[in-house]
Amino acid sequence: MAQVTVRRSYDVRSDDDLLTVRHAVRAATVECGFGLVDQTRVVTAASELARNAYIHGGGGTLSVELLTRPGAAGIRLVIQDEGPGIPDIAAAMTDGWTSGNGLGHGLGGARRLMEEFHLDTRPGAGTTVTATRWTTP
Repeated sequence: MAQVTVRRSYDVRSDDDLLTVRHAVRAATVECGFGLVDQTRVVTAASELARNAYIHGGGGTLSVELLTRPGAAGIRLVIQDEGPGIPDIAAAMTDGWTSGNGLGHGLGGARRLMEEFHLDTRPGAGTTVTATRWTTP
């Protein structure tokens, strides 16, 4: 069972916040002991999720949790927004689908970059994405 050792929260309400999130998540991956490739995976996923919350969800909050379990450390990203929710989750997870001007790789790409991925959304009630990656034992 995973234990949360550190929890930090960041607002996602401006372009500057997106940059802050990238730097904070990079520092957290270093703190966890991730190698460069996994650091890049986690930072990319965090960036995609934060950008989605900002652009499509009207802003939100990212919590970064440092985790431990026997033989491994990990990082959990929890991004919440108060937006309109995602009416069609299956479509939103499909590469190339976008409700805006992006490339449509955000949610599906973030899911592939992380080892655990959970999306909770309801129309009119916002979206919460929880994504976790572990160091290799």
